[in-house]
Amino acid sequence: MADWIRLSNLRFQARHGAHPHEKRFPQAYSVDVGLRLDLGAAGMSDRIQDTVDYGRVVEAVRAVMEGPPRALLEALAEAIARQLLALPRVKAVTVRVRKWGPPLAVPLDWAEVEIFRARQASSAPGRL
Repeated sequence: MADWIRLSNLRFQARHGAHPHEKRFPQAYSVDVGLRLDLGAAGMSDRIQDTVDYGRVVEAVRAVMEGPPRALLEALAEAIARQLLALPRVKAVTVRVRKWGPPLAVPLDWAEVEIFRARQASSAPGRL
């Protein structure tokens, strides 16, 4: 199965970071997510019930980004992946989290983490 839904550049102001001042002042973040699922039924039926609701995806990401502060981008990405894998029909996810203008010793546009996570296969090892 090679079907994906991608939502790109979801934007948030949030208070995450390893340093105390990062938790006090909101900073700019963006999140890209990819959801792997079988889109054949939705393509044939044209019914939202046969796919994943984009609104639910956005709300799952928002809950993490606007939730309790985390020190690491890695922790944000992992928490988002767990939320998305809990959605019906989703077999695997990619999550990319960017923190714009992180407070480092040199100027840069963003720091970024990208992860891939999949549900454990129950009957067919090696297949999503």
